[in-house]
Amino acid sequence: MTLETLKTHAVHGGTLRYLKHDSATTGTPMALSVFVPPGEGPFPVLIWLSGLTCTEDNFTTKAGAYASGAEHGVIIVAPDTSPRGEGVADDPAYDLGQGAGFYVDATEAPWAPHFRMETYVVEELIGLIDAEFPTTRARSISGHSMGGHGALTLALRHPHLFRSISAFAPISSPTRCPWGEKAFTAYLGSDRALWDAHDAARLIEKGVGEGCFDDILIDQGDADPFLVEQLKPELLVAAGEAAGQPITLRMQPGYDHSYFFMASFIADHVAFHARRLKG
Repeated sequence: MTLETLKTHAVHGGTLRYLKHDSATTGTPMALSVFVPPGEGPFPVLIWLSGLTCTEDNFTTKAGAYASGAEHGVIIVAPDTSPRGEGVADDPAYDLGQGAGFYVDATEAPWAPHFRMETYVVEELIGLIDAEFPTTRARSISGHSMGGHGALTLALRHPHLFRSISAFAPISSPTRCPWGEKAFTAYLGSDRALWDAHDAARLIEKGVGEGCFDDILIDQGDADPFLVEQLKPELLVAAGEAAGQPITLRMQPGYDHSYFFMASFIADHVAFHARRLKG
């Protein structure tokens, strides 16, 4: 597998690369950014999953994560949110199709041939990063909104791969909100029983990942316009309480759904993961 470097920047003593490669999983080119902190390594890895409409660039340019990555000696990886390109299925709406992969492997037409984002992240991306960069093979995962849903569900479904989980304003229970119902119907079909395997609150309720994570850190702005209808963090907290899974939900007064919110607290999340990656 060949990684093509598109751009390189020095930042906080480390190196940020924009990269692309031909994915065997999605059958398309896939883009990502990788920050490597100063030093020889090896380093642990934090994977970041972005939200609806985002590419590999949103987090990279807006979150301000690399000072903390350099301080704690953590590689930070930000992949694109979906396959893209000519011949890849799409939809005119922002919440379906390209830019809205939801980190599941689609089973329904026309999405199934390319929309295989779960396998892409947990198999191909992880393997690529470990092969091409000086990693310790210890990794954690975080994300925002749709990416917060992805971080939670992928870690719960594959707990042997990740030391810790955090999220900003995650879609906590996609089976019970309009964004998730629309995407899951399209990608996974109409059998709602199959959706539960990709719903973080439902997974925690069922004890999936039990005993694997000492805490899950969630930051949520109380001025987020999607809080009540789409995000529903109270369902995640209730599931954690019922199953005995510690979840730290920090409701942040006045913060919305934007990257200004993430930039304000990203250092806390990098430090949260660094303690567990090196502990």
